[in-house]
Amino acid sequence: MYYFSYNKLWKLLIDRGWKKKDLREKSGISSASIAKLGKDGNVTTEVLLKICIALNCDISDIMEIVKERRITK
Repeated sequence: MYYFSYNKLWKLLIDRGWKKKDLREKSGISSASIAKLGKDGNVTTEVLLKICIALNCDISDIMEIVKERRITK
């Protein structure tokens, strides 16, 4: 199974010295959307567009498709 990972977004924020609060304020997205992103949850393309505009970046700079890891014992 595959899912979207937003680890690139969090790294980009760190590199730019932004906090999640900065992203929320500068992009105009909700706290709920930030929470969904933090859990690699589904968000609308409108939210992703607002983030890309605020960060002046491309979608591939903030997300990627990753294969779900299997938990081994």
